[in-house]
Amino acid sequence: MNFNTPNKLTIARIIITPVYLAVILWDSLPHRFLIATLIFSIAAITDAIDGKLARKNNQITNFGKLLDPIADKVLTTSALLAFMTMGLCNIWIVMIVLTREFTIASIRMIAAANGVVIPANIWGKVKTVSQMTFTIEIMLLCETDYIIRDVLNSDILLKLPEFINLASVSNFLLWITAILTIISGVIYIKDSKNVIDFSK
Repeated sequence: MNFNTPNKLTIARIIITPVYLAVILWDSLPHRFLIATLIFSIAAITDAIDGKLARKNNQITNFGKLLDPIADKVLTTSALLAFMTMGLCNIWIVMIVLTREFTIASIRMIAAANGVVIPANIWGKVKTVSQMTFTIEIMLLCETDYIIRDVLNSDILLKLPEFINLASVSNFLLWITAILTIISGVIYIKDSKNVIDFSK
């Protein structure tokens, strides 16, 4: 198969994801959160570039329409799973996101079987952008926490109110993405009913 540049960038995002996950979970790696942020940011940039290139060069393909959102889900879900292992993401957030993603993936397969490709809606794009943005913010907060605690050996964070901690801030941001995930999923299901015959 002859992949165009946008599709290559999408595939690159999938390949980058396990590298990102390995880095952020590498406990003994100094400044792992900063390195993970850089890797994640590179992957996120490919998401912004591939779509623009596809539209600019008239290289929009069914392959790209299907794979691009999958690549986004692989990247953002890996971040959620990493945060959950670190106590920075409530398991219910992960459950909501995964349930939505599996449901939408199933609808995409049904649509493909009917010869229909349903692109992501604007709410899906907002959801993805918020997940990527908040993920970067959380990792930068983790890096700041690492520098203050381990590099500077400071106890300044212990003087903050108990409700202002890394886990509470992280979960607050991720609950926002969970709500956007539900909204985008409901709209996607509603839109799919207009183009798919679910009786077949």
